[in-house]
Amino acid sequence: MADAGTKTLFEKIIDKDLPAQFVYEDELCVVINDIKPAAPLHLLVIPRKPIPMLSDCKPEDQALLGHLMLIAAKVARDAGYGDAFRLTVNNGAAASQSVFHIHLHVLAGRPLKWPPG
Repeated sequence: MADAGTKTLFEKIIDKDLPAQFVYEDELCVVINDIKPAAPLHLLVIPRKPIPMLSDCKPEDQALLGHLMLIAAKVARDAGYGDAFRLTVNNGAAASQSVFHIHLHVLAGRPLKWPPG
Protein backbone atom coordinates (compact mmCIF):
# COMPACT_ATOMS: atom_id res chain seq x y z
CA MET A 1 0.00 0.00 0.00
CA ALA A 2 1.19 3.52 -0.68
CA ASP A 3 2.43 5.55 2.26
CA ALA A 4 0.56 8.74 3.12
CA GLY A 5 1.61 11.32 0.58
CA THR A 6 2.81 8.74 -1.96
CA LYS A 7 0.69 8.36 -5.08
CA THR A 8 -0.42 4.91 -6.17
CA LEU A 9 0.24 3.79 -9.73
CA PHE A 10 -3.38 4.57 -10.58
CA GLU A 11 -3.21 8.06 -9.07
CA LYS A 12 -0.17 8.73 -11.27
CA ILE A 13 -2.12 7.50 -14.31
CA ILE A 14 -5.20 9.57 -13.38
CA ASP A 15 -2.99 12.65 -12.94
CA LYS A 16 -1.34 11.81 -16.30
CA ASP A 17 2.07 11.57 -14.65
CA LEU A 18 2.31 8.11 -16.27
CA PRO A 19 1.05 7.20 -19.74
CA ALA A 20 -1.98 4.98 -20.24
CA GLN A 21 -4.51 4.40 -22.97
CA PHE A 22 -7.68 6.08 -21.70
CA VAL A 23 -10.86 4.48 -23.02
CA TYR A 24 -13.23 6.68 -21.00
CA GLU A 25 -13.08 9.35 -18.32
CA ASP A 26 -15.46 11.54 -16.40
CA GLU A 27 -15.40 13.51 -13.15
CA LEU A 28 -15.61 10.32 -11.02
CA CYS A 29 -13.52 7.72 -12.82
CA VAL A 30 -11.23 6.72 -15.66
CA VAL A 31 -11.14 3.56 -17.74
CA ILE A 32 -7.88 2.26 -19.17
CA ASN A 33 -6.70 -0.84 -20.99
CA ASP A 34 -4.96 -3.34 -18.72
CA ILE A 35 -1.26 -3.60 -19.60
CA LYS A 36 -1.35 -7.40 -19.09
CA PRO A 37 -4.72 -8.36 -20.58
CA ALA A 38 -6.26 -11.65 -19.47
CA ALA A 39 -8.91 -11.53 -22.22
CA PRO A 40 -9.38 -9.82 -25.60
CA LEU A 41 -11.16 -7.05 -23.69
CA HIS A 42 -9.55 -6.25 -20.35
CA LEU A 43 -10.31 -2.79 -19.05
CA LEU A 44 -9.79 -1.26 -15.62
CA VAL A 45 -12.45 1.07 -14.21
CA ILE A 46 -10.69 3.24 -11.64
CA PRO A 47 -12.32 5.84 -9.40
CA ARG A 48 -10.54 9.16 -9.10
CA LYS A 49 -11.09 8.93 -5.33
CA PRO A 50 -8.20 6.88 -3.91
CA ILE A 51 -9.82 4.09 -1.90
CA PRO A 52 -7.29 1.32 -1.19
CA MET A 53 -9.67 -1.68 -1.15
CA LEU A 54 -13.35 -2.48 -1.52
CA SER A 55 -13.42 -3.35 2.17
CA ASP A 56 -12.33 0.25 2.90
CA CYS A 57 -15.44 1.72 1.26
CA LYS A 58 -17.85 3.67 3.43
CA PRO A 59 -21.60 4.24 3.09
CA GLU A 60 -20.85 7.58 1.42
CA ASP A 61 -19.08 5.65 -1.40
CA GLN A 62 -22.29 3.88 -2.43
CA ALA A 63 -23.09 6.24 -5.31
CA LEU A 64 -19.49 6.07 -6.56
CA LEU A 65 -19.55 2.26 -6.52
CA GLY A 66 -22.80 2.25 -8.46
CA HIS A 67 -21.31 4.68 -10.97
CA LEU A 68 -18.31 2.39 -11.49
CA MET A 69 -20.64 -0.53 -12.23
CA LEU A 70 -22.65 1.49 -14.74
CA ILE A 71 -19.48 2.70 -16.48
CA ALA A 72 -18.17 -0.88 -16.61
CA ALA A 73 -21.35 -1.94 -18.42
CA LYS A 74 -21.12 1.08 -20.74
CA VAL A 75 -17.53 0.44 -21.81
CA ALA A 76 -18.24 -3.28 -22.31
CA ARG A 77 -21.27 -2.37 -24.44
CA ASP A 78 -19.29 0.26 -26.37
CA ALA A 79 -16.62 -2.37 -27.12
CA GLY A 80 -19.28 -4.76 -28.47
CA TYR A 81 -19.50 -7.06 -25.43
CA GLY A 82 -22.70 -5.82 -23.82
CA ASP A 83 -24.21 -9.31 -23.58
CA ALA A 84 -21.26 -11.18 -22.06
CA PHE A 85 -18.59 -9.73 -19.80
CA ARG A 86 -17.24 -10.32 -16.32
CA LEU A 87 -16.50 -7.78 -13.59
CA THR A 88 -13.88 -8.61 -11.00
CA VAL A 89 -12.75 -6.71 -7.92
CA ASN A 90 -9.76 -8.12 -6.06
CA ASN A 91 -9.78 -7.17 -2.38
CA GLY A 92 -6.41 -7.57 -0.67
CA ALA A 93 -3.09 -9.15 -1.57
CA ALA A 94 -4.36 -12.68 -0.87
CA ALA A 95 -7.06 -12.06 -3.51
CA SER A 96 -4.45 -10.94 -6.09
CA GLN A 97 -4.88 -7.20 -5.60
CA SER A 98 -1.58 -5.66 -6.67
CA VAL A 99 -2.46 -1.95 -6.81
CA PHE A 100 -4.08 -0.71 -3.62
CA HIS A 101 -6.51 1.69 -5.27
CA ILE A 102 -9.89 0.03 -5.82
CA HIS A 103 -10.63 -0.84 -9.45
CA LEU A 104 -12.94 -3.07 -11.48
CA HIS A 105 -11.61 -5.43 -14.13
CA VAL A 106 -13.91 -5.72 -17.16
CA LEU A 107 -13.15 -8.96 -19.03
CA ALA A 108 -14.75 -10.23 -22.24
CA GLY A 109 -14.09 -11.79 -25.60
CA ARG A 110 -13.28 -15.37 -24.58
CA PRO A 111 -15.05 -18.11 -22.65
CA LEU A 112 -14.88 -17.25 -18.93
CA LYS A 113 -15.08 -20.37 -16.80
CA TRP A 114 -16.49 -20.74 -13.33
CA PRO A 115 -15.13 -20.85 -10.73
CA PRO A 116 -12.47 -18.28 -11.59
CA GLY A 117 -8.98 -18.41 -10.15
